[in-house]
Amino acid sequence: MRSVVAQGKVPLIGNRAAGAYRVLTYAAPAIAGPARPGQFVSAAVGGPTSAHLLRRSFSIHRAVEGIVELVVSPVGPGSEWLCGLQPGDEVDLVGPLGRPFPLPRDAVSCVLVGGGYGSAPLFWLAEALRARGCHVEMVLGAATEASLFRVDDARRVANGTTVTTDDGSAGSRGWVSDVLGTVISLSRASVVYACGPMGMLQSVATIAARHDAIAQVAVEEAMACGVGVCMTCVLPVVGDDGQTRMTRSCVEGPVFRGDRIRWEAFADGRCLVPADAVGAPR
Repeated sequence: MRSVVAQGKVPLIGNRAAGAYRVLTYAAPAIAGPARPGQFVSAAVGGPTSAHLLRRSFSIHRAVEGIVELVVSPVGPGSEWLCGLQPGDEVDLVGPLGRPFPLPRDAVSCVLVGGGYGSAPLFWLAEALRARGCHVEMVLGAATEASLFRVDDARRVANGTTVTTDDGSAGSRGWVSDVLGTVISLSRASVVYACGPMGMLQSVATIAARHDAIAQVAVEEAMACGVGVCMTCVLPVVGDDGQTRMTRSCVEGPVFRGDRIRWEAFADGRCLVPADAVGAPR
């Protein structure tokens, strides 16, 4: 069952720094109430006279007691505008959107993998899993220590935390893929959740399968509308019938089983249509 989606202008009630990122807090009870870890919101940016026609999509960091928190990296005009707002300013949000992370029925061991601020939805997920009695390990990776997100909070919400950086400035030097297999083995995890760059998600899915664990990954495809109309966020996913279809990550995702995504279709930042996909050009 999909949650009810709300749209409206909501007030910003908090804007604080978290390393290289900003945590934006909104009073949005209509969105927070039905929201679940792994879902996202779509925000109008730039104000009423802006030329920025397309919305920006952001994973929900946390949604409790009528508030919604987003983690934003101010790297473009739209995100810079959002990060520059002050408490009391309003933003038009639509949400909660997309499919959330599926939670296991039983209390199993889980590994949560995040790249940079892509780890934002995993903290809330960790709390939900711990509430079900699951053992939770978190693996956080980034290019540098400055690009990591809330490692101290990870140590609070998880049973164990492993950190990697490309340059070795924090944790172990290397990528999350270098340590993930060991973490899965030691924790005897049966489910791996991940959110971050597509290359990292492919590695996570491959390593999880190698260790007989199910990977649930939240993809980071660009979503121009966020509601399934524009078809800009499609990617090839294998269905229950074995057929590959170009699937909207904003509606049927953003969470997919890692072993269902046709990773070989991604190259040089582009996603191609596999020749055997339903409706592919002949």
